[in-house]
Amino acid sequence: MENDDFAEYRDGDFLDLIGLGNLRPALSDFWPDRGPQWDALGVSDRGAVLLVEAKAHVGETCSPGTSASEASRKRIADALSACADRLGAKPNRAPWTDYFYQRGNRMAHLHFLRDQGVPAYLVLVNFLNDADMKGPSTPETWQAAYDVAFHLMGLGKRHSMSRYIIEVFPKVEGRSDMEKR
Repeated sequence: MENDDFAEYRDGDFLDLIGLGNLRPALSDFWPDRGPQWDALGVSDRGAVLLVEAKAHVGETCSPGTSASEASRKRIADALSACADRLGAKPNRAPWTDYFYQRGNRMAHLHFLRDQGVPAYLVLVNFLNDADMKGPSTPETWQAAYDVAFHLMGLGKRHSMSRYIIEVFPKVEGRSDMEKR
């Protein structure tokens, strides 16, 4: 939000923001410091937690692997592996620590919250017609990119967490964000 200098929260700070600070110790056990930074966070009028990841162009789906230290990388790999196993990912999948790492860590955090009994959803905001970023103009382009990512991650189009992942495709209209400032 503008009044918060467009901050992107991570670790225990994101839990505090959504009223789940009591889960800080469990999150620390699950994932090392410097975890995912969320583009936006929210809590619905029904108490559902919304973890938001936004993308403006397809290239952003191909995030590089983790650059964590060896000790942190092991914890991350364990968490990603547990998430992949729960989702029924194929054993010959690309390592989530190295390929589509951002997608994997977002899904792992969704998995973490759901395991804690939190009614959480991952909201993937896929912007259309972002001329500044040369982004796609159709949802089908985004879907094709995600199909490839999921295939390499060893996942089918549907898995046990699919119903908790919401994809939206807002159109970018008018002047660019940079022109408005």
